[in-house]
Formats: sequence, structure tokens, C-alpha cells
Amino acid sequence: MATLSEIETWLQDRLPALLAEHAVPGAAVGVLFGGEVIDHAAGVLSKATGVEATPDTVFQIGSITKVWTTTLVMQLVDEGKVDLDGLVRGYLPEFVLGDDAAAAVITVRQLLCHTSGFEGDIFNETGKGDDAVEKYLATLAEVSQLFPPGEMFSYNNAAFSVLGRLVEVLREKPFDTVLREHVFTPLGLKHAATDPYEAILHRAAVGHIRPAPDAEPEPAPVWALNRSMAPAGAMLAMRPRDLLAFARMHLDSGTAADGTAVLSPASVKAMQESQVNLPALGMMGDSWGLGWELFDWNGTTVIGHDGGTIGQNAFLRVVPEHGLAVTLLTNGGDVIGLYETVLGHVVKELAALDLPALPTPPATHVPVDANRVLGTYSCDVADLTVRQDEDGKFWLDQTPKGIFAELGPAPEPVELVGRSEESLIALKAENGIHTPFIFLGNESAGRALFIHSGRAIRRASA
Repeated sequence: MATLSEIETWLQDRLPALLAEHAVPGAAVGVLFGGEVIDHAAGVLSKATGVEATPDTVFQIGSITKVWTTTLVMQLVDEGKVDLDGLVRGYLPEFVLGDDAAAAVITVRQLLCHTSGFEGDIFNETGKGDDAVEKYLATLAEVSQLFPPGEMFSYNNAAFSVLGRLVEVLREKPFDTVLREHVFTPLGLKHAATDPYEAILHRAAVGHIRPAPDAEPEPAPVWALNRSMAPAGAMLAMRPRDLLAFARMHLDSGTAADGTAVLSPASVKAMQESQVNLPALGMMGDSWGLGWELFDWNGTTVIGHDGGTIGQNAFLRVVPEHGLAVTLLTNGGDVIGLYETVLGHVVKELAALDLPALPTPPATHVPVDANRVLGTYSCDVADLTVRQDEDGKFWLDQTPKGIFAELGPAPEPVELVGRSEESLIALKAENGIHTPFIFLGNESAGRALFIHSGRAIRRASA
């Protein structure tokens, strides 16, 4: 077993070369083990400025924010102000969806574990003021219900903006203020920013995106997503050390390093208990708790979450059994390859754990019923069309919509091959991932009702 000092030396020796190998402009790594923390950074904040990344650089943590929002909700549970199985409308009578009957029965728990069933990638702009999250709720009035509440898992960003509004109403303060007062302050965080105006006061990383699939990453045209999505992960930024302070609190039964009680042990435990199993994607967790992804690494329970914003990606893995937490924060490039190398090395050396391999196409492609999978599946951010060419090959065409259509050209068609009787997988890796697609449900004609790659996207046509 390695020591933290040896891990730190490895990072100093290897991280710059790994960034170059994976075309990652800049990255920072933090490791918590045995109550001690190390951190290291390399590369640049932006290729446009060449300013060096340091351990004090703040990177966006994206959807890892959802665990922070869950923590705010669980604090309200601790105070008796929220019942996890209470109806959302009991706290937010103004909560509306396109399906009023579904909106009337959705619970807080279902929002927290992504089983509420309404379409979740709703990035509606409602301004930059303190009322952005409040205004966001009304924009959900026409949002489609994909499946009955509680039926299955489908990753839902919008659900966490609803939860952010619940926090605002019960605390009678804007979400950012509540986050600062109830988590930043008790954890003693000094390099955490809730918006771009705070981030600019620190050494802030800029996201990078590829203007074309084979092009080098370039600085993104904008820094953050809409403020309305702040509770889901639109703009929260911090150092690795700050994110690890949050992870330490969850390892230490809700207690900050100075002994301050941030969350009850019961709520910490509840967040780490499985609420819903995921389809066999092999990319996300095996199941989902309250906020946390839950992984089974060959019998060892790991909790965590990933995050992606505009050209920034973040990874957090926590191994309670070993008192270990590792985070990698990046600003573009082949982040999956970097994640596999860096986190794979750390968990192997400190906890003798092997990072599970990501899914890859099988050597022998599995036959898949074309009638079942072919067609167009549509959601708010994209249309996905599965088609078959004259040679019998499967292809996926993706047409981005809304804010995502503005970030660059549509992706090239992706060739898919049979992974199982119920799933296809991308033959070629994109950003280090062979994305699998599972086909769920049945229409009367024997066609799949959903294509699922973490989000359930409903069939729109034949």
C-alpha cells in the first residue's frame, strides 16, 4: 500500500505528461485519506491566457452540486421541516408540469433520486437575479411526463432546481445564500464560488470545448449555464480541497473538521442507501441514493458523483470503508482517459481497489431486433434517431436543440453495434466513452418505448 506522500510525488511527476497525453488544458487533483489531504494541479486555466493552474484554482463541479443541494434538503429533514415522502406540492403549491396528475403526486424523495418521471434537461433562462430559481418553476408548465412517478430512474436536472426552490421557500432566502450559510460557512470554505461574480475573485478555470470532433480543445464561448439551474450544477466552483472538506463531512457522520454538526448521522446514512437500481449501463452508478450515485466495486461500496458544464468536468469518488475520497477537476479534453489513469492509480495504491472498466463493444456483436430499436426518440435538448443502413449497420444521428445547438455543430453519426439483446453500444469512443444505449418498454407493435443512456428518452416516431 502506498502513502499519501507517495501519491503526491506520483502526481507531481506524472500529471503534466498525462494532461498533454489527453489534451486536457488544466486539472487539479485532491485526495483525502486517513484524515489528511493532498492536492496538486498542472496545466493552464485557459489556453487563451496561459495562466497556470494551481491547487487554489477553482473549477466548476457541475452536477456534483446535486449532492450539496441534497444536503440542504436533508438539513430541513433533520429540522422536521421536510418529509421525504411528502408531496412536493405540499411545500410548493405552484409546482406545475404538463401532466397535472403526475405533478400532484410527485414526492421530495422522487426528486432526490431521479424517479419523478418528467423530462429533466430543461435549461430555461430566467435571468441572473436572485429570483431566477423562483421564476424557473413556472417554465415547467408544459414539460412532458415520460413515465409515472416512481416507475424507474431517469437522470433529471430540472428536479434539482425544483428542490432548490423548496430550499429557498423554507429558508426564506435565495439558494446561493442558503448554500453559503448552511454549508460553506460551517465547513470553513474560503475558495468556493456560487456564481461567476464570485469565481472571478479567485484563480478561476475556463472550460474548453472542441469546435470539431478531431480539433484541439478551445476556450468555451461562455463560462456558466443558466442561474436557474444553479441547484442542479450550473455554476458552483471550488478547489479540490474544498470539495474534499464536503466529502469528509459525509465520511464523518455529518460533522465538519472543527466539530460543527452540519448534518445528522441519520441523514448522512439515508443519503447513502439505495433508492432505485439503474439500467445496466456500466457508466453511472449501479444504483442511486439520495443525491449520491452508489457503486459496487467488486463488493466494496463507493459513493460519488460526476459533473459536466460547458467544457469543465469533475469527478468525486468516496470509499467510506477506507476513509478515502478522491476528486479530479478538469477544464476540457479527454477527461475520461485522465480519470481512468489518475483515479485508477489512487484507489489501487491506497485501497487496493480496481477501478471498474467502462463498457466496450463486444468482440462478437450481439444480434438486436431492428424493429424494436429503430426510430426517433425526442427530448427537450436533442432528437436521437436510430437507423439502419443498406448493409444492416445501426447508426445514431443526434440533433441538439436549444442551448446545446448553440455550442457547436451537430455530432457526426455514431455507428452502433449489439451489446445485448436489449442494448446497442457506440463502436467508436467519444471523449473516451463507448456510450451504451438500452431500449426499454414496449409499444403494441413490439417497438421500444424508451432509449436510455442515463436519461430515458421517449419514442417520438417510427
